[in-house]
Amino acid sequence: MNEHEVTTSTGTTITFGQSLSIFIVTIGWLLLTILYWHAEPLIPLLVAAIVTGIMLMCFGMKWQDVESALIKGVQSSVMPSILLVLIGILIASWMMSGTVPTLLVYGTQWFQPQWFAFSSLVLTCIVSMCVGSSITTVGTFGVALVGMASSMGMNSALVAGAVVSGACFGDKMSPLSDTTNFASAVAKVRMTDHIRNMTWTTVPAFILTSAAFLIFGHTSHSDMSQLIEMKAAMESAYHIHPVSLLPLAVVLLAAILRVPILLTMLMGIAFGLLVTGFIQSNWSLMNWMEVTLHGYQSTIANDAVATIVNRGGVMSMMWSITLIATAFAFGGLLQHGGVITALFKKIIAPIKRKESMVVSTGLSAIGVNLFTGEQYMSILLPGQMFQAEYERRGIPALTLSRTLEDCGTLVNPLIPWGVSGALMTAALGMSVLDYAPYAFFLLISPLCTFAFALLPGLKKRTLNHQ
Repeated sequence: MNEHEVTTSTGTTITFGQSLSIFIVTIGWLLLTILYWHAEPLIPLLVAAIVTGIMLMCFGMKWQDVESALIKGVQSSVMPSILLVLIGILIASWMMSGTVPTLLVYGTQWFQPQWFAFSSLVLTCIVSMCVGSSITTVGTFGVALVGMASSMGMNSALVAGAVVSGACFGDKMSPLSDTTNFASAVAKVRMTDHIRNMTWTTVPAFILTSAAFLIFGHTSHSDMSQLIEMKAAMESAYHIHPVSLLPLAVVLLAAILRVPILLTMLMGIAFGLLVTGFIQSNWSLMNWMEVTLHGYQSTIANDAVATIVNRGGVMSMMWSITLIATAFAFGGLLQHGGVITALFKKIIAPIKRKESMVVSTGLSAIGVNLFTGEQYMSILLPGQMFQAEYERRGIPALTLSRTLEDCGTLVNPLIPWGVSGALMTAALGMSVLDYAPYAFFLLISPLCTFAFALLPGLKKRTLNHQ
């Protein structure tokens, strides 16, 4: 067998040229339709999956094997889909219980409008480090902060960029984060060492991000009258009480205690319903079931408040669940069809310099994100492919784990068809393309990784064992 051929688990052989042709056709199609034509990503992604399956069959793979690869991919979408359902229910229950409105009312007492974007960045950083989940942070605090920004006449996309940046920073640096633990496990390094090593690229990226939001997010005037009206509307529609924040406190505590994410979400929902009963005096089970299915619909006349609180529910997540299932089906064809493996083997073979090896790792993680839309795959596949070469060439394994996080985990929320991108869109009610230009931390972090690999004064931290 040629050194650039890959034999899949089904016995089919796929060459680098065949894999490259699939890559060019599908990525070209996705970039054209989503970025240039501004189409919603679902149908372009479905077409990409269909085209990939047809091309694999043209290259000799049997239909049964194509179907098997597709099903394996869809099976991997079950957990994110369940998480999405619970996020929809949690958002609805926290709106109904007054948890988010109470957070908004209290938040207006210390948020300075002229530094709102920077304040949002810092707050979501702290919460996400405690929770260990960027999605949970965006789905709770993020919803409130973006709603506040919109009501104050600010650029909501800018604030969404701050929310996503802060949430992803906290997620990346939290010992409770699943991706942080996953990246360290793939690279076979201790998680605490992994987090400490990430500070070399993460801290400079965060400093630059903070500066960007202090500069671009500063405003000398805001429509405070609308904010005052919004606060009054929420106080008249809800019983604003510190106990209403109990569901949020429970979620934070559960995360600190490392309770599994699904159980954490269920606890947040349960306490939200209890607060609905005890604080908002709503014990109607029929109403609870209606709200958790279709979302909360208030009778508030204030349009700004209604836009914030009238959301959530299982049905609001159906589009995102469909997108994730389609993305995973596409990814399953690429992974189990041997497409990604064939590409990586060709990429690794000619690399001679250590610096180029690190850059290639980062670009591969970004490529897998673009190709599959799945952040775990963007960590797993490059990690598996490059690990042996890192060891053979004397590059620290901590460099591998850091690069996978910087270019794998953090790039996924910037991909319109990515799992994180879909989750962020569902929570914020805003397209990835809207907030992506302002997600400075996600844009800067990969650049810091490449700088540490290439710049003479920095690369010793990347290429040499400390």
